[in-house]
Amino acid sequence: MKNFKHYLYILAATASIAACKPTIDAPTPSKGSADFTRYIAVGNSLTSGYADGGLYLAGQQNSFPSMIAAQMQAVGGGSFGQPLFDAAQASGSGYKKLTGFDANGSPILADVPQTAVRGTITLGPSTYVLFTKYTGALENYGVPGIKLNDVDNPGYGNANGYFERMFTNSSPTITTSYQDFVTTKSFTFFTNWLGNNDALGYATSGGAGDVLTDKTVFATKYAAVIAKLTATGAKGVCATVPDVTTVPYFTTVTVAAVLAGVQKAAPTVTGLYINARASNNASVTTYVPRLATANDLIVLTFPTSKMGAPTVVGGVTTNPYPYGLDPRNPIETQYVLDANEISLVQDYVSSYNATIKSVAASKGLGVFDAFTFLTNVKTTGLVINGVNLNSGYISGGIFSLDGVHLTPRGYAIVANEFIKVINSQYGASLQQVNVANYNGVTFP
Repeated sequence: MKNFKHYLYILAATASIAACKPTIDAPTPSKGSADFTRYIAVGNSLTSGYADGGLYLAGQQNSFPSMIAAQMQAVGGGSFGQPLFDAAQASGSGYKKLTGFDANGSPILADVPQTAVRGTITLGPSTYVLFTKYTGALENYGVPGIKLNDVDNPGYGNANGYFERMFTNSSPTITTSYQDFVTTKSFTFFTNWLGNNDALGYATSGGAGDVLTDKTVFATKYAAVIAKLTATGAKGVCATVPDVTTVPYFTTVTVAAVLAGVQKAAPTVTGLYINARASNNASVTTYVPRLATANDLIVLTFPTSKMGAPTVVGGVTTNPYPYGLDPRNPIETQYVLDANEISLVQDYVSSYNATIKSVAASKGLGVFDAFTFLTNVKTTGLVINGVNLNSGYISGGIFSLDGVHLTPRGYAIVANEFIKVINSQYGASLQQVNVANYNGVTFP
């Protein structure tokens, strides 16, 4: 992996700059034509405040909807309940923290143990984790792992512990779908960021552990969920699905970097072999070994220690050829989003986003184009309050240690993008969040 030693100095400089908070002459807050009496947030892990590979109290407290709600309160917005873990269960589902850097400057991560698990349940062939129940007021309905494809499934809460904990009854007795659950109680305004996981799960598994939601199914279900959210006249803002290939999970460990590491020990090696999709046609699922190119993306969690060694399982050599250096033992597909898989993901995401924009427009809703915004962050970065931010892993300040979800600073930036759309669409003048108040990756 790339050398991270210089990041300590970058982040230290960032912290000192951020401490100098500029004075901003903001307009008097106004709600415009919107009503923020009860604002609800609909979405997945990004809405819940998930970060660093887990859902935990500090991340929940820095969710972007909670930041938006705080700004709404200046113009009549109500309280905003979140399904927070309590102080005794602050590490929630468990997460990763940065403990330092090794001799090569690469980050060392440690697992913070989970403290909010109350048990497990086995349904069919699968076992699911159940978290401690939440019984308070609820306006943040962010559920890690949920797809748009899941929103009308009445049994979905039985198999997702993050959703199950919001119910008074327990798995396996849940019979209320997500879209019915979030609309049970009246509300006046919403944000909706569903759809990311319909592409993300396929991408992060290298096309091996999930499937892309069918485009027509996505369109039908998106129209249905928006119809429910707007049925009583509520207004809101929808967000598009980001280009998943722009996040650090796919841009940190590169083919060139892995090859360079191999060549330190074996200078004659000229390429890496991957097991790649033979076509970008969705109906063709054949995989063949080939040399990797710069157009193939290796995942952040790739175990580089496997490179060049025979494959051993349970103490038995199952493949004697050097892993990743011979077409007979290529890097497995779950570690690579290859060029054809990328093409497939981007095609589906483009279709999803066309649906989101079309359905939102038909209901007069605002749209935060997260696809364009986060793509631009990767391409050109951001400068906020004099601080340079980008999509780099750890150094960029926006993405958390899992390389997919955001830091508190990243969520503050997203909150402001939603606020900009609210103000533009509904003639409001909500004040923006002070990004300098929120940290990036926490250093030891």
